[in-house]
Amino acid sequence: MSIHVFGIRHHGPGCARSLRAALEKLKPDILLIEGPPDAQEVLPFMEQPKMKPPVALLIYAPEQPKKAIYYPFTQFSPEWQALKYAQKEHIPARFMDLPQSIQLARAQEGEESAEVEPSAPTTRSKVKKALRQGSLATVVAPEADEQTLLEEDPLTLLAQAAGYTDHELWWERQIEQRHNVVDLFESILEAMTALRADARPPKAEEAQREAYMRQTIRAAQKEQFQRIAVVCGAWHAPVLTNPGPAKEDSELLKGLAQIKTTATWIPWTYSRLSSRSGYGAGMDAPGWYAHLWSARNQLTTRWVTRAAHLLREKGLDASSASIIEAVRLTEALAAMRDLTQPGLAEHNEAILTVLCHGDMAPMQLIRDQLEIGDKLGEVPKETPTVPLQRDLENWQQRLRLKPSIEKTKLELDLRKENDRARSQLLHRLQLLSIPWGKQVNVRGKAGTFHEHWQLQWKVNFAVAIIEANVWGNTIASASTSYVTDTASKLNELPELTELLQRVILAELPTAIDQLLSLLQKQAAVSTDVRHLMDALPPLARVARYSDVRQTRAEHILPIIDGLFERSLIGLPGACFALDDDAAQGMLNSIDHVQDSVQLLDRPEQRQAWQACLKNLAGRDSIHGLVRGRSCRLLLDQQALTESEMQELIQLALSPAVPVTQAAAWIEGVVRGSGLLLLHQDHLWRALDQWLSALNTDNFIQLLPILRRAFANFQAPERRQMGEKVKQLHRPLQADGYSGKDSQTPINHEHAAHVLPMLAQLMGVKYGN
Repeated sequence: MSIHVFGIRHHGPGCARSLRAALEKLKPDILLIEGPPDAQEVLPFMEQPKMKPPVALLIYAPEQPKKAIYYPFTQFSPEWQALKYAQKEHIPARFMDLPQSIQLARAQEGEESAEVEPSAPTTRSKVKKALRQGSLATVVAPEADEQTLLEEDPLTLLAQAAGYTDHELWWERQIEQRHNVVDLFESILEAMTALRADARPPKAEEAQREAYMRQTIRAAQKEQFQRIAVVCGAWHAPVLTNPGPAKEDSELLKGLAQIKTTATWIPWTYSRLSSRSGYGAGMDAPGWYAHLWSARNQLTTRWVTRAAHLLREKGLDASSASIIEAVRLTEALAAMRDLTQPGLAEHNEAILTVLCHGDMAPMQLIRDQLEIGDKLGEVPKETPTVPLQRDLENWQQRLRLKPSIEKTKLELDLRKENDRARSQLLHRLQLLSIPWGKQVNVRGKAGTFHEHWQLQWKVNFAVAIIEANVWGNTIASASTSYVTDTASKLNELPELTELLQRVILAELPTAIDQLLSLLQKQAAVSTDVRHLMDALPPLARVARYSDVRQTRAEHILPIIDGLFERSLIGLPGACFALDDDAAQGMLNSIDHVQDSVQLLDRPEQRQAWQACLKNLAGRDSIHGLVRGRSCRLLLDQQALTESEMQELIQLALSPAVPVTQAAAWIEGVVRGSGLLLLHQDHLWRALDQWLSALNTDNFIQLLPILRRAFANFQAPERRQMGEKVKQLHRPLQADGYSGKDSQTPINHEHAAHVLPMLAQLMGVKYGN
């Protein structure tokens, strides 16, 4: 009976290839793999032909789906290759890590594992955790001494001993690109044994994990397996070669709390395997590692060719001659650096120099789409999942919406049945906090029947779907239940109306009826004028969809009318005694009412709103910002005569008005479109006269306010405004024109050359 321990790095193609060769040579009769025993029952799904990595084991607590953990696998993961070997040879394969039912229970209780050495630095635990997961990307300060390196990042010592400053590069060249795999795992075991001999004792959590692994090995020994192969992270290898007595390990594992867990397979992506995604065992370049696994022959030629194809797809030049030159440069760099084969650094230098001509922008494209990649795995339909996931898959198949991690555009015409169903699905998923689609605005195609979406599927939606399943087993029932529960907890009108708008777009009749009932009750008791005003735009947007989505607008319009009337009655009183911040907030609410009136375009409502604005604009007791904005809204609607405008200007800018209030009025009146403002000549003359009359102290005091008022205009608009002010100071001529150009004398000599031809074109005799 023998135990053979293979210390590996997760997701390392060199480790995977070497492990597969070692297993073929050893021919074990059982495989024990570092992984969650909770997922043992779903391992047979790996045999399905539709299981295509990258995929991940998802383990979660059914009663608390947010408590979940992923175990990703790729084609080049050593654990995946070990499992595939076991299936091919028909030998048992078992996961042997501490079950997630225990680890998730510890997280639920908020327990913190105690260090054997309480004085150990906190960074050490983080680094050791990364090492346990196989991640070697921890950064250590270059001035760290040998003892610090041993405590915080022992693998750096191995890299430095070999002459490397970057241990990630050392691991890739010594392990991942290694051709001679003889005694590789024995060497890894020897190195890890030496490092752990001088390291501090492990934390309690790590000690429990390793104790459970040894217990699993002992169980295999009791079953009389003769050749036991153990596949684990390299750091664990030294403590698993000889399990020893079970008493101490049993004490470590005694009385650990557990919770119920469920496991399944989900698709995964290369981008989520990258270290920049935050994945603890991530790698810098998953796409490059996949290339190392699949293209052992002509490695450089194929990689450079793929880079050239990518550049061509984006409209960039990449000739065959450039490909040949880049390949030669890559191989030359490897030879100069005494490498057995070029690494990613050599390929990048050659591609940047030859194909990208030193430009980093195309290199970023290669980084994102080749080095990292965007491949999405697949899992068979037979994989266990929650009913909500099944319903979503049925809708995706029925509506021909295939999930993709790439950003794709989707244009919908709601007059078409299939497009309308797609819109319903995307809006319902958004209600369930599954933002598969993001609605975008597109110029030139506005209307109630057009929707533009940007779709991008994310692998973490799997957990969101499990969480949402508590609300119902179908997308429709789950979104309805969720909305109903959410609405019952909302007490503010704007929040209710915003939710109603989303529910209308999702077309959930039951939820709409309940929300309308809640809205009527809340509107009847609400006394906050701003809340009444802020609630109008979502309702107005709901009403505009009535013709396409068959919304019962007759139920919504009475609510709009009630809110609008109460807003008009309470608005003048709410505008008294406002400070600057309150006035700014009131402006936002006034704009909301204006948006609602424009959207509904009902003549009687527009007239009532204009009368209310005139009332606000003419009251000198109201904050200048509100009066100015009211005046501007009336100007934009052409609801003021010139005499009325002159009267309002004189009222706002009279010498009796405090200069700060006059400046606030100007800030309110210029807010909006600059092009419309340019045509108000009498307003510009009044502003010029007021500004010219200011003394130096007042001018200095108001300058920041005035600069802020004009800061939001575009540069061309501000330039035209400057020209407008210049025109105000040019004297008018008798012919109606002003400026120097109108006084330029006629050059009769030049005219004599033009007039004969002009007379001929007009059909008259020259000289008459």
